[in-house]
Amino acid sequence: MEKSIEWEFDFFMQDLLQMRKADVREYSPLALAYLGDAVFDLVIKSLVLRQGNKPVQKLHKETSRIVQASAQSKMMRGIQEQLTEEERQVYKRGRNSKTVSPAKNQSVTDYRRATGFEALIGYLYLRREYRRMLELIKTGLGSLDEDV
Repeated sequence: MEKSIEWEFDFFMQDLLQMRKADVREYSPLALAYLGDAVFDLVIKSLVLRQGNKPVQKLHKETSRIVQASAQSKMMRGIQEQLTEEERQVYKRGRNSKTVSPAKNQSVTDYRRATGFEALIGYLYLRREYRRMLELIKTGLGSLDEDV
């Protein structure tokens, strides 16, 4: 069943939307972070919404608390030991990328670590490693709960 869902998603993305298969190595770390930001946002919004119907303002507040750079930075610290060498390299490339604008209300360290995290999420998404991506997100969310 799980493979069927992945196959259907790939079918819709590639065939119906006429998206070509991507070679992940073609993308810059900031392009991976751009995509990873959107994917991570969708995952977190889905989790928050599944907790129950609430006013949109409350949904947004809960989501924003998790998708901000400082939270992503904490999540990244929580998952670093579990990364493969390849994943670690993707993270480092994202973290070390020169960004166009400084972070709003975030430390430079948190912002860079969050950019690396988002690059990793984008990388795993493009490689269709959805299970691995969600495992790392789940572990990272667990490290946020430890701070509460």
